[in-house]
Amino acid sequence: MAQYDKADLERRMHGALESLKGDLAGLRTGRANIQLLDPVTVEVYGAHMPLNQVATVSAPEPRMLSVQVWDKSNVGPADKAIRSAGLGLNPIVDGQTLRLPIPDLTEERRKDLAKLASKYAEGARVAVRNVRRDGMDSLKTDEKKGEISEDERKRLETEVQKLTDSAIADIDSTVAAKEKEILGH
Repeated sequence: MAQYDKADLERRMHGALESLKGDLAGLRTGRANIQLLDPVTVEVYGAHMPLNQVATVSAPEPRMLSVQVWDKSNVGPADKAIRSAGLGLNPIVDGQTLRLPIPDLTEERRKDLAKLASKYAEGARVAVRNVRRDGMDSLKTDEKKGEISEDERKRLETEVQKLTDSAIADIDSTVAAKEKEILGH
């Protein structure tokens, strides 16, 4: 049975793009948005968990986020995780609640957010290239098993490369639009 599955490769590459879109949705361009904290992971109970699995995140005001931590012992780790996430937010601890005033978007802050968007995009590109590598490896395995010919492998490798190029172009256009939005051009 051949290992190569074009539909699976397309699904995984599309998944990388959707993940990037989710990460970019969390980059604030003006107002408090609970998605801003989606990339934050907290080290609790010996594991890394998304912030929304240890606390309730809400936006009670247009320029304020509120994080209600469920377990008192997780307040410190949640505070540390938010500060170290590179989002430029400094939580104010109030019992089991962390208040996050959203700073105005200065030019420097806009540039920092654009850099963060680029970092997310590079992660998505790496994910797509890993999917391409998996596809190429499965084609080579299929050829070694005698399930496809060398010509067929080369044709399918070209197909995989076209999928990769298309996915990376989608990633580039998505991040370019977000950077334009962030920088206000």
